[in-house]
Amino acid sequence: MENHSEGPKKPFKYFNQAKPENKDIVFGIQSVLETLRSGKEIDKLLVQRELGSLEVLEFARLKGVPVQKVPVEKLDRITRKNHQGVIAFVSAINYAKLENIVADVYEKGEVPLILVLDRITDVRNFGAIARTAECTGVHAIVIPTKGAAQINADAMKTSSGALNFLPVCREENLFHTVRFLQNSGIQVVACSEKVSKNIYDVDFSIPTAIIMGSEEDGISDDLMRSVDELATIPLVGRVGSLNVSVATGVILYEVVRKRLV
Repeated sequence: MENHSEGPKKPFKYFNQAKPENKDIVFGIQSVLETLRSGKEIDKLLVQRELGSLEVLEFARLKGVPVQKVPVEKLDRITRKNHQGVIAFVSAINYAKLENIVADVYEKGEVPLILVLDRITDVRNFGAIARTAECTGVHAIVIPTKGAAQINADAMKTSSGALNFLPVCREENLFHTVRFLQNSGIQVVACSEKVSKNIYDVDFSIPTAIIMGSEEDGISDDLMRSVDELATIPLVGRVGSLNVSVATGVILYEVVRKRLV
C-alpha cells in the first residue's frame, strides 16, 4: 500500500535543460549568408573570434550590418545547435531612411518631430518609448547602428504594436545625424539631468528632434556639444533621475502641449 502521509512532494528540478531556440536568430554560415542575400534586416552579427576572414563578414560589411567578434562560449549560450561560429539577429522591422522621412514630413506640411535614442539598450524600455512616441505623433525614431536594443518580438510586444506604424531609422554616426537634422531646419534638443534649463522653457512649436540618452551614462559628450538646446525635466523628490522611457514620455507630452496651444 502506498503511503500518502508524506505531504505534497516538491517539484523536481531539471538542470541543464536546453533553452527554447530564439526565433529572432539565424545561425550557420550558409543560413546567415542566405539571410544577408535575401535583404532581410539584421540587427547584428556575432562571429566567433577564432574564425578568420569569412564571406559572411564581407557581405555584412557591404550591407552595413554591425559585427561583433565574441568567444565561442557566448555563441553556445545562445544556441546549442551547430552555429559554425556565426549567429545573426534578425530585426522584426524594416528600417527607414531618415532623409526620406524628413522630406516626406515637410512635403505634407507637418512640423517634424524626431526622436533620437543614444544607446538605449533595454528592449522593454525601447518598446515603451516607441509606444509613447507613436501616441504623441513622433515621425520617426533614430537609433545608432551599434549599441542599441535589438528590435525583436519583445520590443514589438512592449510597444503594443506601435512599431508596426512608427518608422525606425538606423544611423552609423549620430553626430552626423544631428548635423543633417540641423541642416534640414530642425532644432536638436538634448534632454539631460546634467543641465539647468527647464524643458518647459524650450520652444517645441518649431521643427524639433529630441535626444534621449542611455540608461547607464546618458547622452554621449560629442552629441551634447553639438545640439541647439540642453534641457532638463525638473525633479522635486530625492531620487536624482527618471527611467528613460518615463522621461521620454514627459518631454514628448510637453511637445504635444506646446503644439496644441
